[in-house]
Parts: sequence; C-alpha cells; structure tokens
Amino acid sequence: MKPQFVWASADPVPPGRWDLRLLGWSMLRPHDLPGSGKNPSDGEMASVPWLLDGRPGTKAYSWRRLAQPELVTVIGLDDPDERAEILRYGVGEVAPMATAVVELGARMTRLVAAHNSVPRYRHAGPVTLDLFHRDGRIGERWLALHPREFGLLWRLAETPGERVGRRELLADVWRLDHVPETNSLQVHVSRLRAKLAISQAAWLVETDPAGGYRLGQNHDSSFFAFSKVRKETLDRHLEMRDDGSEENVIVSDEDVDERTCND
Repeated sequence: MKPQFVWASADPVPPGRWDLRLLGWSMLRPHDLPGSGKNPSDGEMASVPWLLDGRPGTKAYSWRRLAQPELVTVIGLDDPDERAEILRYGVGEVAPMATAVVELGARMTRLVAAHNSVPRYRHAGPVTLDLFHRDGRIGERWLALHPREFGLLWRLAETPGERVGRRELLADVWRLDHVPETNSLQVHVSRLRAKLAISQAAWLVETDPAGGYRLGQNHDSSFFAFSKVRKETLDRHLEMRDDGSEENVIVSDEDVDERTCND
C-alpha cells in the first residue's frame, strides 16, 4: 500500500518541490478523513501524517488545533523563532520554504515510524507507566506492580475512557485465546486498585457496566472510596480459596497463574 499524507492548505495541491506524490505517496485532503463521506477507516487513518502549509497566503489550518501534532509537518516557514515555537508545542517537524521533496519525504517517514513505535512511557491519570521497568510511579513513588498488574494498566491506558472487555484483556495481557473458569482477572484488578488506593488513585480502574474495565476519567479520593476498594480486594482474595478458609488471604501471583494455566 502506498504511504499516504494529508495536504492541509488553501491550495488544492502542493507545489512541486513539496509534492510527495512524486515519491509515490498518495495524497488526501482533510475532507477525505473519517466522518466526511468517502473515507478510509479510522484504523487506516491512525498513522497518516499531515503536511500543513505554513505560507501566509495559503495557510488554512492552525497547527494549534490538530489532534496529533506529533504527526504534523509544518512547511514553508523561514522564521527560526516561529519554527522553534511550533516545535516547543509538540509539532513533529517544521521545515523552511526551500525544503526539497526528497528531504521532506524522509522527515515525514521518520515521523510515522516514531509514532508507530512502542513508547517507553505511557500516562494513566497521575501514574507514569515505564515499560522499561514494567512499573508505574506517582511522583517519585513506585507502585511495585506485578507484571500482570502493569500489563492491565498499560492496556487500559492505551485507550483511556474506552471499555476493554474481559476476553480482550485476557488475550492482550494473559495471551489466552479462551476465557478460563477462574477469577484471575478480577483478583489482579483488585490488587491493582489496592496499590493505587494507597495514593488515592483507585478511581483509575473502573468497572464498565457493559462488562470489562476502562481507565477512569474522574476520581473519588475519599476515605470511603479507599475502604470500598480494600474490602473488594479482600473479598476477591478470599474467593480464590478452594477450602473456604480465611488463612493466607493474600494469594500469590504464582497460585493465580497456575490456576489460570490449569484451566
């Protein structure tokens, strides 16, 4: 499939020195994007870079209003102070008027590759998730997350506010293609909430009414919210006991993983 780019300008086509179609790219206009009629799917458009015309006479779009500035290249700006301001905002590339099409293509290819690479950090509310350490921290305090707890929060943070179903979480975090007859997922969610509750952030992991979980957008940091999470955590741990006893309430991760595998 040809690489695509969105040409955002009052001019219908870019000048020859910026026309990536000469390098085999396919050009779209903003009205070709999802939601306007004859469109590719959202998935296909997720990594399409924008080439934003910055020339005073043909500028039609503001870089401040674009949803993914890291995928935007503003072209046609010769003022170094203006280019520096745009880069500080988070726009991926800013290029002067004399930029040749070969250089422009290389710059925009690099933007797409960087956008599609797995980031080291991901943010979930007040939590900074570090893929290298496979742990999260709030400020300078590390949460000491178990790998599955980290995987759950990392996955939910990938699509904040959107429901992620139980089957999808088991596939993405547990790498299972079936739903086991255990409550391993609920137990790990409870443990994760308990660790977040210490920093009054248990609100981050919400149970969706339709099933599954989502990353919370609002929080309740009251004492009562903390108490509720703690009670739910203990209840989940007790459910893992076959004999119904209340000894060794904290079930080990090895026990949970073994039960999941056996099912």
